[in-house]
Amino acid sequence: MDIELMEIRDFLADHHPFDQLTEKALSELPAKLQIRYFRRDAAVPDTGRLPDHLYLIRTGAVELRGADGELLARLGEGDLFGYRASHIDEHSEIQGIAIEDTLVYQLAAGELDRMCSQNSQFAFFFGSAKKGRLRDAISFTAQADQNQINIMTTPIRELLRRRPISIPASASIMETARVMSEERVSSILICGGERLLGIVTDRDLRSRVVAKGLDHNLPVSQIMTETPSTLDSSDFAFEAQLHMARYNIHHLPVMDGDRVAGMLTATDLAKHQTTSAVYLVSDIYKQKSIQRMREVSAKIPELLVSLAAADATAMSAGHIITSITDAITTRLLQLAEEQLGPPPVPYAWVAAGSQAREEQTAKSDQDNCLVLDDAYDPARHGEYFKALATFVCDGLDSCGYIYCPGEMMAITDQWRQPLRTWKNYFSKWIDQPEPKALMLTCVFFDLRCIYGDQQLFRQLREHMLNKTRGNRIFLALMAGNALSHQPPLGFFRNFVLIKGGEHDHTFDLKHNGIVPIVDLARVYTLAAGSDAVNTLDRLDLVVSGGEISRDGAHDLHDALEFISDLRIQHQARQIRAGGKADNFMSPEALSHFERSHLKDAFSVVRTMQNVLQQRYQR
Repeated sequence: MDIELMEIRDFLADHHPFDQLTEKALSELPAKLQIRYFRRDAAVPDTGRLPDHLYLIRTGAVELRGADGELLARLGEGDLFGYRASHIDEHSEIQGIAIEDTLVYQLAAGELDRMCSQNSQFAFFFGSAKKGRLRDAISFTAQADQNQINIMTTPIRELLRRRPISIPASASIMETARVMSEERVSSILICGGERLLGIVTDRDLRSRVVAKGLDHNLPVSQIMTETPSTLDSSDFAFEAQLHMARYNIHHLPVMDGDRVAGMLTATDLAKHQTTSAVYLVSDIYKQKSIQRMREVSAKIPELLVSLAAADATAMSAGHIITSITDAITTRLLQLAEEQLGPPPVPYAWVAAGSQAREEQTAKSDQDNCLVLDDAYDPARHGEYFKALATFVCDGLDSCGYIYCPGEMMAITDQWRQPLRTWKNYFSKWIDQPEPKALMLTCVFFDLRCIYGDQQLFRQLREHMLNKTRGNRIFLALMAGNALSHQPPLGFFRNFVLIKGGEHDHTFDLKHNGIVPIVDLARVYTLAAGSDAVNTLDRLDLVVSGGEISRDGAHDLHDALEFISDLRIQHQARQIRAGGKADNFMSPEALSHFERSHLKDAFSVVRTMQNVLQQRYQR
């Protein structure tokens, strides 16, 4: 068997139900497959009926839709459809659409029937007992199973199922291919003793060896990817998904400190969790126009519904939704640089507000700014950065992130300045904290660099924290400002509701429930001199500094999660009903259990506001 067929055989062996075939049947199968390539938006199949063949996705993604256009499933690498793999009645009514350039292995139904007749375990996979299998495929609309819930908080180490497979850099390409075949893996680690040097994948064997006719006796170090991207075994599985999507990789070495713990693949993740968020992020980075990005971003409400159905925690949902905003922002900046040319001086694109804190739910307005290198000269460089900011802010608005009503965006000249000017801004806000300055600090003290020169951003953060650390007068004024948002709870623990107008007889979960906790955590963080930005991270970190008791931090943590979870479920219900997501909830929409616990959460916030007030009044 030549190296290309061997590579296909190994891919098949790594995917159920082909792992149930005998060694002989598995080795013979690659020669019987048709390798088909479908361009984005092409129909699959392009001739005949869906059940005429079995399709195995090698790369790319396919959506299956019903006769009325309803999304039934979204499938990715390693997923099967067609023949009897979909198990949805009336196959002729199902249509497949390639949602990105897709390579599939196609096997005729007659050949598959013959294989089933010779292997009962293999045949069982395609029997009627598997009727619910497609429901577990990648889908926005399917109800999530327990595995889908767990992946939001499951460490990567719990997904590793085997020891790391490695080979020294001096091994030959042929020996590497042999070990990968024997171990039935699609990638292998290249190590020097305990140190990770590189990685080789089945794709590398195809594109760097077979396609170029490279000598198989050369050392594998000649084709490996050096110093590959890695994550730690303690990182969450959903972070691995987003990392793979952002960098367009399918094999991720996992580290335990300096030691290699194992290899995680996109297929491993697909077995446990819907990858709809990953497809969205991956799709965004492939777009060449704002119009196409707008089409992708329009799917975010569906994703929120999916996360709500999966009972995702508010923290994990916020990270996932925000990662899509980050991807859209980054891709817009890349497109702007392609259009305008390389930047004349270094810059950092910085997000503020909920995007900076990674706490977004449904799409919201944009808060951002540009920090430019001090070599910036307005006369020589001003037009470039104005054009870049305009392109990105207009693009974000087109994708549903509306312009900030307060114009706190990089498109505004005031918020597109060199580092020295930004340092002067913060010095003035902190040394002369009049009301407008306090309002601005509530936005610009929550910052995160999205793209560009991280060092510029770090210098600004360090300057800001040095100015606020131990500054009791400024912190007292910030504490007073934090008390301006009060929980909607009356003296007798009754809800205080909005009267009149569009939102009559409701309360605002965001501004009167979540924002007060965000404000409290910000004050604690500035007092401790911490650079944490996410609210839950802030609450976890400031306990050690003595700014808040451990019990108080835990109570606020629980209150924020409960209120945020209610908000996500509320917005998901609105989206499912065909409306727009908002933050205004009527008490009648709450169960007795929810109503009681929400009052407890609001009481916690009020208590901690009183503690903060007493601390800084003294």
